[in-house]
Amino acid sequence: MQEIKCPNCGQIFQVDESGYAQILQQVRDKEFEKELERREHDLAQKKENDLTIAKMEQEKSYNEKLAEKDSEIINKNLEIERLKAQLGKADTEKKLAVSEAVQEKDRELSEKGNEITQLQNDLELQKKESELHENSLLEQHKGELKLRDEEIERLKDFKARQSTKMVGESLEQHCMTQFNQIRMTAFPNAYFEKDNDASSGSKGDFIYRESADGTEFISIMFEMKNEMDTTATKQNNEDFFKKLDKDRNEKNCEYAVLVTLLESDNELYNNGIVDVSYKYPKMFVVRPQFFIPIISLLRNAALNSLQYRRELQIVRNQQLDIYNFESNLSSFKDDFEKSVKFASERFGDAIRGIDDTISKLTKIRENLVKSESHLNTANNKLENVSIKKLTKNAPSVRAMFEEIK
Repeated sequence: MQEIKCPNCGQIFQVDESGYAQILQQVRDKEFEKELERREHDLAQKKENDLTIAKMEQEKSYNEKLAEKDSEIINKNLEIERLKAQLGKADTEKKLAVSEAVQEKDRELSEKGNEITQLQNDLELQKKESELHENSLLEQHKGELKLRDEEIERLKDFKARQSTKMVGESLEQHCMTQFNQIRMTAFPNAYFEKDNDASSGSKGDFIYRESADGTEFISIMFEMKNEMDTTATKQNNEDFFKKLDKDRNEKNCEYAVLVTLLESDNELYNNGIVDVSYKYPKMFVVRPQFFIPIISLLRNAALNSLQYRRELQIVRNQQLDIYNFESNLSSFKDDFEKSVKFASERFGDAIRGIDDTISKLTKIRENLVKSESHLNTANNKLENVSIKKLTKNAPSVRAMFEEIK
């Protein structure tokens, strides 16, 4: 028996070993659950912080690139204006020089007519060269502006259908191709395959999983939606959030990602990676160009938490070992108590059987003793038997014995 003291009233209760083990197991289970919840909360908070930092770094890098391009364009415009000013000044100076030369040559026309003609030709040639140079700068500026616009479009990724590579192929096939192109270099140990299990009534498009040393640290359920996949009635991205969250939970995935071409004019979805966890936990919406970046972003954040996952798994295994040990010990004690109880019952039955046998043997002994007494009495009576006594009341018989004698 074990004693338990109430912390409130001070009363002491006595419980048997089984009850004490159950109370101890309940206390340990509560503490274990509290510790698991605390560590899982810390892990989720750290992953959210890492994801937020990564998104801020991405936006910062994007804004820096845009600022660099805008700065280059401003510098080009200033250069063009400066060149135009120089050309205007040179033209004015040239005209002034021509006028002065003409006046000078008028005075010396008879002597320097050929020289004036040559000077005018030289000035015309220089003017044409200046115009050609200016046109060349303008064409160069237009080319740079075109490259700048293309770069901005590539960085911002406003519309997924700008990718000519996707023309004629489905969105799913496009994403699979993009992933396979870098699978062996970026994700050599990852699992990325079609979700073919529809036993629950629905399925996603792709599942991504990755483990390290036997511990899975990242899993993503993907859903791909192309405008051509829908009916004539336009659908919104939000129409697919509920199903995607259901598929994520049923396939035991940590994250859910919708890769979509729907709502192509929606600025919210055209700005990059959109976190919609305010509606469904750990869910993101991206354009196809952000398909690989979202995997890298979530994977890198998960790698930072891998050590915590390993420590948590170790704690769980230790608690499981303790629980199994205590369970085995409790089972052994129960079996031992049952065996002792069974043996005690059989021992009592054996003692009672022996007592009954002794009682029966005692009665048999008593009967045998009584039988011996009766035999002795009979023997004594037999020894005292004579013909005279036997024929005491039978005179005819006695006469016959006497006659025979």
